Amino acid sequence: MAKNTYDSKAIEVLSGLDPVKKRPGMYTDTSCPNHLIQEVLDNSVDEAISGHCSNIKIKIEKDGFIKVSDDGRGMPVDIHPEHKVSGVELILCKLHAGAKFSGDEYNFSGGLHGVGVSVVNALSDLLQVNIKRDSKEYEMHFNNGDKKSELKVIGDVGLRNSGTTIRFKPNIKYFESDQINLKDLKHLLKAKAVLCPGLTIDFYHEKKKERIKWFFEDGLKSYLEDASDGIDLILEESILSSKDSKNQEVEFVINWTNKPPKNKLDETYVNLIPTALGGSHLNGFKSGLLDSLKEFCEYRSLIPKGLKINAEDVIANAIFVVSSKMQNPQFAGQTKERLDSKDHMSFVSSSTKDVLSIWFNKHTEEGEKIAELAIASAQARAKASSSVERKKTFKGPALPGKLSDCNSEDLNETELFLVEGDSAGGSAKQARERSFQAIMPLRGKILNTWDLESEEIIKSQEIKNLSTAIGVLPGSSDTTSLRYGKVCILADADSDGLHIATLLCALFLRHFKNLVKEGRIFIAMPPLYRIDCGKDVLYALDENQKDDIVEDFKGKKGKPKINIQRFKGLGEMNPSQLRETVMDPQTRQLVRLSVSATDNANAMMDLLLSKKNAAARKEWLEKKGSLVRI
Repeated sequence: MAKNTYDSKAIEVLSGLDPVKKRPGMYTDTSCPNHLIQEVLDNSVDEAISGHCSNIKIKIEKDGFIKVSDDGRGMPVDIHPEHKVSGVELILCKLHAGAKFSGDEYNFSGGLHGVGVSVVNALSDLLQVNIKRDSKEYEMHFNNGDKKSELKVIGDVGLRNSGTTIRFKPNIKYFESDQINLKDLKHLLKAKAVLCPGLTIDFYHEKKKERIKWFFEDGLKSYLEDASDGIDLILEESILSSKDSKNQEVEFVINWTNKPPKNKLDETYVNLIPTALGGSHLNGFKSGLLDSLKEFCEYRSLIPKGLKINAEDVIANAIFVVSSKMQNPQFAGQTKERLDSKDHMSFVSSSTKDVLSIWFNKHTEEGEKIAELAIASAQARAKASSSVERKKTFKGPALPGKLSDCNSEDLNETELFLVEGDSAGGSAKQARERSFQAIMPLRGKILNTWDLESEEIIKSQEIKNLSTAIGVLPGSSDTTSLRYGKVCILADADSDGLHIATLLCALFLRHFKNLVKEGRIFIAMPPLYRIDCGKDVLYALDENQKDDIVEDFKGKKGKPKINIQRFKGLGEMNPSQLRETVMDPQTRQLVRLSVSATDNANAMMDLLLSKKNAAARKEWLEKKGSLVRI
């Protein structure tokens, strides 16, 4: 139960690696330890990008330890002039400590925030680091992020023998599973070798007795050829391009297939970091590709009158890899799944267009085949769009760009999730079942529509997009063109999220009454807490439910350790958690929005949202405000 008093004594300052242990989901993917391996690997790869490392070894040991070794320069072992501890201790025990901020030591690097390897240390039962440099070998041990032994010299090595070895065992209490996803890890290791020609990556799984080595002299081209083995490609020679400037580079390889392949190769990387959600480099690549093909088609009058080709049409049958390198890239989060560096988009776009415009004009026959594929895709899209248009009650703009639609049109199964924010929207897209679940991110708090007329609220772009997606006009009693059987409000479990959910409930109660009457509107119930006890994981919607779960866990034999994680918001939850708690019909909790003749819903909404009731609302808040429990 929350205290009524709130003063400076209540303020906590998390020091060292405590923030990581308190909120691991903000720093890494907690579904499995793969991302920890990637963080250590990225430091070694940064050495390779800078020309100081040519061999990296990854070993999965029988006892659960993971070992990553490189022959780079080795972490610094001298004492830092300001912090008075060795460089290696600073790197492993201090968040935002690294040599990659200024660009002096590393022109291009993936470890940008000085966070990654310290996160690995914080979330590991044990971590051992061995460093070879200056003809000596050093060793240091850590336990749950805390220093267990001082850095010491354990032997002599040759003058040219240098490098870093990190051996760690992930602490299972921070992860949903202790099993490494070997398929994803191997794919990542191969991609790193491809993107850094001349680098040898050696992988060994001790239990399975499996060893794989990757080494690619010609990089992306051979990678695409391997991935397209058995696929009917249009171009005999894939298009390969590399362009650089002082602070950024882009390299890509692309080819097209007659039919979209089942396992399509469409990967993007920034400083060898895989960006699963794309971002500005992918958008720039698509833009340059589209511009060059449209220019080629317009010059030859290939596009039928009235048909518009977009970037998705051009890449529908394409397989490609885009690798960008740049100083100080801006990622959407610590897991670096999406690039947000806006300036890089124009560089990639212009670089791509320059190369492909020349290529299309030199290879007109192949260019026309690619154009035919794009035109066929655009025609199929236009046909599908016209069928969607028939389901609307009004003529209006195309479906909103932010809407990630589902495949099914059966109202008995289709669901639209209105998600608070782009970050949560990205996770929800990964968590959804594409066949029947659609996602539409909303930008912050929508307009308060309780006192407004339906003709007035459609002027709001956010509400106009929402209305278009649903297929029903505000104020209309006709729901025959409804596009989804369920409309689910998905907002954070905190006070801001509840405010957004209230505004959306007001919108539907006032302007989409028939959808409420038909039982089409639902509110998802995301958890506020995750409670781990041994191998048991439970979620709690609020403080009381959390306390009940903790009490139950305390009654278990052996008094196992209980770990409680409070979610800051939907964006902090990884896709698997989001799927389990709010999207999977088998495990989620949905509350149907309904109104009966006996409740006082309208009176309550008047009190909460009507501008006329400001005085009454103030009085109510003064009397009831202390009852809130968030």
